[in-house]
Amino acid sequence: MLDLQKLMGQMQGMSEQLQKEAQQLTVKLDRAETIFHQASANQANLCKHSEILRDRFMFNCAEPVEPLEQVQAISPTTTPHIVLATDGSQIAPSRHEIAYCYLINIGRVAIYYNSGIYPLLDNVPEVFYKMEDLYKARQWGIQTEQWMTLKRTVAENVALANLAIATLASYPHSPMLAFSDGALVHWELDEIPADARSHLLPDILAAWDNLKTQKIPLAGYISAPRAAEATNFLRLQLCPFEEPDCHTHCSDKPLDAAPCSQIQPLRDGTLWSRLLKAGECSPIWKSQARILQEYGEHQIYFCYLHVGTEIARIEMPAWTALDTEMRSQALQIILAQVQKGYGYPVALAEAHNQAVVTGSDRRRFFAILEQQMVKSGLRNVTTSYKESRKRSSIA
Repeated sequence: MLDLQKLMGQMQGMSEQLQKEAQQLTVKLDRAETIFHQASANQANLCKHSEILRDRFMFNCAEPVEPLEQVQAISPTTTPHIVLATDGSQIAPSRHEIAYCYLINIGRVAIYYNSGIYPLLDNVPEVFYKMEDLYKARQWGIQTEQWMTLKRTVAENVALANLAIATLASYPHSPMLAFSDGALVHWELDEIPADARSHLLPDILAAWDNLKTQKIPLAGYISAPRAAEATNFLRLQLCPFEEPDCHTHCSDKPLDAAPCSQIQPLRDGTLWSRLLKAGECSPIWKSQARILQEYGEHQIYFCYLHVGTEIARIEMPAWTALDTEMRSQALQIILAQVQKGYGYPVALAEAHNQAVVTGSDRRRFFAILEQQMVKSGLRNVTTSYKESRKRSSIA
């Protein structure tokens, strides 16, 4: 049991440190706003440097595809429309349980607004127990728990596309949005070997192909974003050299000591909270994440939307972001979702609720599994002594 009394002294020091950092952040934010307006006047030149010298940067820098100071006011949609969302949860494998396996549960939601149709709220569980499911990733140095998480990401995207295609077949003329909780830029895939990635990414891209073919807009919603791709673009304006070539001019310096680090570690969301009013959207940016080199035609663009309660990062594939009508439809539906959900999109919250696996769900899952194992003739079906002792603690 946590001794909160012993933590109080540490919390006081933490509060003082956070207050100090908040004061420093205000100074950096003032500086960043000034640099932002300078960069806006110099945008064409900075974009040219970004395109030519990107491989010489020591930081990841997105590129604006619209004028930096172009702000669009978004109105929440009030017409009939459909919102589709998926989210996932899991039961992780444990060697202390009666069997070494894992479960992925995908929550699915389809909400039909202003139509009188009852919403779809369900979940689709799948248990993985075969050798190839549990140990195949070990050949690439990937632990089973990490592989399970990556498989869940794939399952969420495939389920979302399948749900959207099926819904479109039943309601072909209704505006709709395929809505994802989190990023569409799957940075985590860049951290695993290419052979492992070839077992995951193609399924995601194939699902997106289906959405593109049917012209169903797709968007990922990131609450409390911590990305710095847009603020990193401002570093090009701060560079004192004629060409912003980090490897030539600053390779012998720590990244936080470079001349362009004056506004670091400022996040995009913090900057846009200064620049946007409620209901306003930033210009569109093109992400330059390395993993996108394998995305083909599904290059990811993003913008920042002031939803009233926070600055949210909205990610969209090229076929949604660069189509004016589809992008507008997506943003209007997203803003309506946030307002209906009192600060967070209704469909995403409900998809999470459908997906979440509680402690009691976990216990019932293993109880059913134990019953099935006994029926199959297995003997000595039990948890480890460690797990049994933990469940009967006298403390």
